[in-house]
Amino acid sequence: MTVTGVRAGARVLARGDGRGGTSLPVLEGGGPLALRRTRGSGAEAHVMVVGAMSGPLGGDRFAIEARVEDGARLRVGSAAATIALPGQRKGEARYDVRLDVADGGELRWLPEQLISANGSDLHVSTRVEVGPAGRLVLREEQVLGRVREDPGRLTSRLTVRVAGRALLDQELACGPGAPGGWDGPAVLAGHRAVGQLVVVRPEFAREPVAARMLGECAALTPLAGPAVLVSAVAGDALLLRRVLDEALGHLGG
Repeated sequence: MTVTGVRAGARVLARGDGRGGTSLPVLEGGGPLALRRTRGSGAEAHVMVVGAMSGPLGGDRFAIEARVEDGARLRVGSAAATIALPGQRKGEARYDVRLDVADGGELRWLPEQLISANGSDLHVSTRVEVGPAGRLVLREEQVLGRVREDPGRLTSRLTVRVAGRALLDQELACGPGAPGGWDGPAVLAGHRAVGQLVVVRPEFAREPVAARMLGECAALTPLAGPAVLVSAVAGDALLLRRVLDEALGHLGG
């Protein structure tokens, strides 16, 4: 018997409703990627990704697309952590995220953690396009293994472009089969939670944010454009979230 894995996709489109709010003319998902609109705040629409099945498992292919048009504000979160698990099919699973923020649009992409369980093999790709006057807050958090468990193989690539110009393109590979040194002092230094925060705001082009350390294991770095990157490692998911939340607070939320 051949096991092909699950193919699932979800799409959301946020558009200004002409009354100072945000409408969602497209909100669709299937299989393990169910989308639910929740109570928003002010002009911002809120969407929750609800995992309807376990996964991604080996061989699965998941994809999410979100577009925020001029005048719209969207916040996307998830109801629970995503857990990459081994499956009946050997081989890599993929999770592709594509985000597009137009001029005058604002997106806050704040999912819960991605947990790489022992025996899993997942490649995550996140590509973001932001218009010259668009605004973005993006948080990524990865946890290597569950409690007292070795991690699976996890490869994560993040690309951010503003006004067609690449500001960030980085990849991190961890776990069995990853290039040597991923757990050494130059990368994770034995920590099991790693995350980053990307904030894009037009005002950063006029008033750049200075680089600085945010405690022992986190750093804020201005990018070559209207954006900053916060990178952090921590012993567990709770500590990592605390560090990233404090960093976002320093940047004005």
